[in-house]
Amino acid sequence: MNTEEYQNFAREKLGFEFKDIDLLITALTHRSYVNEHKQSVKAHNERLEFLGDAVLELVTSDFLYRNYDEPEGIMTAWRSALVRTESIGASGEELGYEPLVRLSKGEKHGSERAHAVILADCFEAVIGAIYLDQGYETAREFIAKHILVKIDKILEDGSWRDPKSYLQELAQHNDSATPTYRVIGEDGPDHNKTFTVGVYVAKQLKGTGVGHSKQEAEGAAAAEAVKSYLKKFGDHKTK
Repeated sequence: MNTEEYQNFAREKLGFEFKDIDLLITALTHRSYVNEHKQSVKAHNERLEFLGDAVLELVTSDFLYRNYDEPEGIMTAWRSALVRTESIGASGEELGYEPLVRLSKGEKHGSERAHAVILADCFEAVIGAIYLDQGYETAREFIAKHILVKIDKILEDGSWRDPKSYLQELAQHNDSATPTYRVIGEDGPDHNKTFTVGVYVAKQLKGTGVGHSKQEAEGAAAAEAVKSYLKKFGDHKTK
């Protein structure tokens, strides 16, 4: 991959050219790639991810504050649903930058769920790169186009509700059992570890999730289990 490929992506998918294309290249560079190419590559995307995460939270919070008159707890739950790993990972997949992501040979052959986390991290890093290169307003427009447009669907399907609490309601109502969580896999170095967690109801696996923390992975697993319950039983509160 050369510089022009990244600039073409920016022109076609983002609608502008980067002044400093190295920012975009870095945003799509995983730490594992740097470790494998220490002599030629020095920067990975974790710092940009840190910055992009903060910009994403600010833009999302500002949008919700200006457009909805709801209590803090409700808007916090809505924001969490908008910016969770699954949501931003899906947005990254829609943008189509996966072929440009620089990974080590080992990470290229990682699990599908691990790749989903990497795509989500890259999305936040791209936000950071856009913010530094083009400024806040362009970053805000990017987030509005790819993240904030999902708010209607989230409110309609109820996916903004805390998945662990909602799963507990569904499991107790339909199976008279309480969900339990178990770590079933760990990947990556200590400073950037990803966890795979399974959630079980009455000893049956109901969902799995991946995250940078056990809590994040539990939430993802619960969200998957909730989808399964709703598909099979529907929402008991609407009956």
